[in-house]
Amino acid sequence: MKNIVSLKTTTCGLRIHYSTFLLKSQVPEGAPLEYNRPMNTNAPNTLQNKDFLENLGYTKRLCILPFDHRSYFEQLLGFTEPLTESQANQLTDYKKVVYDGYKKSLSLGVPQNESAILVDDVFGLDILLDAKEQGYTVLQSTEKSGLDHFEFEHGNDFPSWIEKVQPTFTKVLIRYNVDGDKDSNKKTLSGLKTISDYSHAHGYKFLIEILVPSQETPDLLIRAMREIQSADIEADVWKIEGMSQREDYEQVVTVATSTNRPNVSVVVLGKNQTDEVVENWLTTGAQVPGIIGFAVGRTVFLNALMKFQSGDYTRDQAVDEIAERFFHFYSVFTQ
Repeated sequence: MKNIVSLKTTTCGLRIHYSTFLLKSQVPEGAPLEYNRPMNTNAPNTLQNKDFLENLGYTKRLCILPFDHRSYFEQLLGFTEPLTESQANQLTDYKKVVYDGYKKSLSLGVPQNESAILVDDVFGLDILLDAKEQGYTVLQSTEKSGLDHFEFEHGNDFPSWIEKVQPTFTKVLIRYNVDGDKDSNKKTLSGLKTISDYSHAHGYKFLIEILVPSQETPDLLIRAMREIQSADIEADVWKIEGMSQREDYEQVVTVATSTNRPNVSVVVLGKNQTDEVVENWLTTGAQVPGIIGFAVGRTVFLNALMKFQSGDYTRDQAVDEIAERFFHFYSVFTQ
């Protein structure tokens, strides 16, 4: 089986870029590599549109196992770009270990209809396709990994990659500082507007993971969310960093649900923190209406993958630990 590899020209000559690795078996039969479906430029994404408002938001419990990390997985494995074909395949295999852990967690008691996976399509396209076939709730990343500003992973071709999967949610991660560089913020808002319009026009839920400069209060986060909303960008779910105070969560939910957005919700990310910290964030958030779940990744899977890498764990042991830890945090949130 051959890989489809695209060569990019750099000042140093030709190199293989990791984002172009795509096994032929990962592409749905009959799906073109180039997708030319026209976008609906009249996407009904205004708060004055009754149909749009009725469909905006997501209120079911949503406990996510995210493993859409790309640059982080490269660092974990000691890889540097450009990746070889063997390295790309190894990175994909590590993601499959995490995916197998998610599947096993369902047998431990994590409900399928209350959980989800978040994966990139660079190294996890076959995982996304399998998860869709299994009927799992699927979130697909669209941003380029490891940048301080927002760019689409696949540039203007992002629709073709979404349509290969047809996920439950499209997802973007942004780093946003309302007091930072205005030109960078403007470019980020432009990209967000594009993916927000596309997602709503084509029937996909839209999740925004937003990271702001750390501070003691949620002020920067709230201002950023309002600035994004003012740009006519509408998230169905916001993914935010964990908080220790119930009042802080309540302020965020108030903004998320403001101005005819009653069904928009929030999930809490883990930020690779210790069990104790994440447990505190989840138990606090679970008390607040509008906080519907979490997205805890590295806190769940990192130790298992490191031990698998070192040879201290077999693959099955790594899968077991990931399953047990994901079930643990589900139990913490739902207790």
